[in-house]
Amino acid sequence: MAGETVITVVGNLVDDPELRFTPSGAAVAKFRVASTPRTFDRQTNEWRDGESLFLTCAAWRQAAENVAESLTRGLRVIVQGRLKQRSYEDREGVKRTVHELDVEEIGASLRNATAKVTKTGGSAQRHAAAQDRPASDDPLSATHGNGPPF
Repeated sequence: MAGETVITVVGNLVDDPELRFTPSGAAVAKFRVASTPRTFDRQTNEWRDGESLFLTCAAWRQAAENVAESLTRGLRVIVQGRLKQRSYEDREGVKRTVHELDVEEIGASLRNATAKVTKTGGSAQRHAAAQDRPASDDPLSATHGNGPPF
């Protein structure tokens, strides 16, 4: 959409991603990323950390499942998405505003790590795999039957 703010953040996962499902069956993974700028102080010949930015992120559908399966707390990641602002009232009635990132792309940073990437199948392959899995293993089977959640 026009006018949306798309940003890329490089930082470390603060927590393990939390995978949940909406009532309609869509997977969503929520996690926080901490990004801390570093600058070199030429006078002291040392690196100095700036103030950390903590950003709550949400990945949806297959990306959510991939995030929950692949990423863990402390891992350095590169996240790109749409920056959103949301206002609400807390329990004491104070109006608060938060900034969140609706994730489009995410991956592990390979700067100080290695990774072996496994491509997930398309929707037809996921549907076939769901048919092979016993209904008791499917968290959506009680409300959505044996079909795919989408």
